[in-house]
Amino acid sequence: MTEKIGNVVLDMTYYPGEDHYSDGDIEDELLQVAMEHEEEEFPKIIEERKSWPFFYHLSPFRTNIIDWLPFKKTDRVLEIGSGCGAITGALAKRVGSVTCIDLSKKRSLVNAYRNKKQDNITIMVGNFKDIEPHLPCDYDYVLLIGVFEYGRAYIGGETPYEDFMSICNRHRKDSGRLVIAIENKFGLKYWAGCREDHLGTYFTGIEGYHTGGVARTFTRRGLEEILHKTGISEYAFYYPYPDYKFPTTVYSDEYMPKKGELSNNLRNFDRDRVLLFDEKQVFDQVIEEGEFPLFSNSYFLLIGKKPQTVYAKFSNDRAKAWAIRTLIHKSAAGTFLVEKQPNDKDANAHIVHTYQAYEALSKRYEGTKIRMNECKRTPQSIVFPFCPGKTLEELLDERLDEQDAEGFRKLIEEYMYWLSYNEEANVSNIDFIFPNILVDGDTWHVIDYEWTFDRKVPAKDIAFRAFYNYLLGGEGRKACEELLMQDVLHLTEEEKQQAIQDEQDFQHYVTGDRASVSAMRELIGFKAYELSGMEAYCVYAAAKYVSQVFYDYGEGFSQENSILIHDCFTEEKDVHFTVDVPKGVKQIRIDPCSYRCAVTVKDIAAGEQHFAKDNMTVNGVWANENCVIFDTEDPNLVFACEGADRLDVTLEVVELPESLTATLIEVVTPKENGLKRFFH
Repeated sequence: MTEKIGNVVLDMTYYPGEDHYSDGDIEDELLQVAMEHEEEEFPKIIEERKSWPFFYHLSPFRTNIIDWLPFKKTDRVLEIGSGCGAITGALAKRVGSVTCIDLSKKRSLVNAYRNKKQDNITIMVGNFKDIEPHLPCDYDYVLLIGVFEYGRAYIGGETPYEDFMSICNRHRKDSGRLVIAIENKFGLKYWAGCREDHLGTYFTGIEGYHTGGVARTFTRRGLEEILHKTGISEYAFYYPYPDYKFPTTVYSDEYMPKKGELSNNLRNFDRDRVLLFDEKQVFDQVIEEGEFPLFSNSYFLLIGKKPQTVYAKFSNDRAKAWAIRTLIHKSAAGTFLVEKQPNDKDANAHIVHTYQAYEALSKRYEGTKIRMNECKRTPQSIVFPFCPGKTLEELLDERLDEQDAEGFRKLIEEYMYWLSYNEEANVSNIDFIFPNILVDGDTWHVIDYEWTFDRKVPAKDIAFRAFYNYLLGGEGRKACEELLMQDVLHLTEEEKQQAIQDEQDFQHYVTGDRASVSAMRELIGFKAYELSGMEAYCVYAAAKYVSQVFYDYGEGFSQENSILIHDCFTEEKDVHFTVDVPKGVKQIRIDPCSYRCAVTVKDIAAGEQHFAKDNMTVNGVWANENCVIFDTEDPNLVFACEGADRLDVTLEVVELPESLTATLIEVVTPKENGLKRFFH
């Protein structure tokens, strides 16, 4: 049984008749958008909705994870777990045919409507186990993007992940590839305070998923054990950064990240998180120790023949006219070649402009130690040789680490000299910043010059960009801020603020009228709480959210005969505790908190006796039979108690502002039941 939505074929042959999983009403909203809007409108809708599900399912940045693969127009692709089609459309534009499988009809409809113009997509709706036996075994690519972790749900049995991998692997042709994108259980972001993606709880994965749940992620070693058990020996690992959902860079074992590169770590689009440490600084140490594969946030596992591409960087978080990607390819001889491609035809002119910038800047620096990395044009891109050496950024960091102030200053002085060299030439590279300069012996290779303008830009303005971006790279660099901004550039605070505004204006020029990925995090609005702030709050909460019980042995209440009850508050308002009552106690006083409040007495029991309004004295005003309003920062409830050996207390304590408390007291005093509409 099939139907067509536009040009897309929807195969319902194996659909069980109802969707067994759903994200609720949000899927109806996504379907409405897909039915009523073109994909070109999605970015604006995402910004307006400020919603994680909209961003996750509709963002064009999702396709970065597969856009670097060498697809051909003759390729046949099987996409397992295609969902709402975040990847499907990009595949359809580059390959011969795409067969999708998804259990959800609602999500498959979203996929079909958003890609209705494509005539090479078939979506099979139903359980993978029912569909799989009827699939051919000659696909060029089999893709599981964010799916393998659900192997237990897809396959079940004693060895679900081994079975899932084996089953999927047999559907690729001998020369084909099986691709798995998945979170790393030991990803650094989880140690640093991000919640586990599937369960939404802290440290669940790194603690071994002892709390349950269906999904399971793995370390590299864990995945390799599965590969070994399934008899797969031809595979390669890649490392999407910051993760596979919205990668800006893909690394490999042949091309690992360098210190200073992994600084884009605030990516909690879906939930609040805490910041237990500076991930950029820890990543630098991980890289130095050679342990990046262990702590990469995600893995991209490719089974089959490795492609030549060993590195990909996506600069498509921009206006379409500037959106490009940078690839590094490794030949059979072991040599590297750098290639820059337009994201689509809108950026073709930008690629041509970069080649023209190479020619103009080469003339400006002709005969000097400054060399523009040689650029050559191809029909679809520009290519460069791979340059050896350390970036100027790395060299400056080394001087800082060694506390070599003189060496640091000399590098900056030389940078300023070359920045100003032949400044009268009507060509300026405003991207002459530290990461874009590779120092190899006595030669400085400029490896990126895409932001070159046919006019004179003051060296001071370009230097500010370099210094400003360098200082943003980590707390350790702040030590040189005075040197760079004042001693070198001689900026007043007003000039500095204006320069920052100019930089922000330039970034807006680059991104155009679309929100960047970082801006989307701000729009969605989930927080990142710093550890220092959490510590301060814990100290505050420990003092504020505490109850106190006083015992009167016939001589009145005193601090000496009292106990503090910590950890008795839950969710800042519910109070529950149980304490022993010493022998000889005549009266008990409970101080529930130390602020103005409304206290609802749910239960106070001493032995067999229960206490409420009729047998208890309070220094507040009863609003009804159970609720007391306290216009004091020392609220208390007092009752006679002889012979009891145990006190059980359950209260609800709601903090009240002073102005509201006075108003409530005024209303309730003439008529005690006057506040039943507030407290009942």
